[in-house]
Amino acid sequence: MRPVSYSMGMSADGYVVGPDGFDWAVPDDEVFQHHTDEIREVGVHLLGRKLHHTMLYWETAEEDPELDDANRTWARLWKALPKVVLSSTLTEAEGTNTRLSTVGLEAEIRQLHEEPGEGVIAIGGATLAAAAAGLGLIDEYRILIYPVLVGGGLPYFAHDLRRVELELLETRTFASQVVYLRYR
Repeated sequence: MRPVSYSMGMSADGYVVGPDGFDWAVPDDEVFQHHTDEIREVGVHLLGRKLHHTMLYWETAEEDPELDDANRTWARLWKALPKVVLSSTLTEAEGTNTRLSTVGLEAEIRQLHEEPGEGVIAIGGATLAAAAAGLGLIDEYRILIYPVLVGGGLPYFAHDLRRVELELLETRTFASQVVYLRYR
């Protein structure tokens, strides 16, 4: 069965978005390459409404003549990736290889587990990930910790999350002092 992973960057004090946004989470070349390598492992990506709208940028990014090769590669990988949007307010999902879930988070993940396919089932968006964690559906947490304190905002981990014992699978420190942790 394919694992379900939650991978996002967070501030050192635990937030994916701070009071002033997430301009502090812009990756340098080395961290961006890590993101690109990681997306190659994904078989399907589940997104909440907010992240879905943010990621729509990549639908047309390749048309920008100023875009560098690394970003072109990311755009091609993202567009080719099957994506499922979970939202109670959207009536359709925009984007290449993108569909709107009609069955809800738990049923969607169970359905994806039953379908043939390779690669990780990735969850993007802290709110969606909190719902999946509350249902006990996350197998791996992949965290990029940025060396900044933002003082509040949207937390990486839901505050009402039950206790979960984690096993460290991998750690890496980048030259930019961003630290990657992967837990199961």
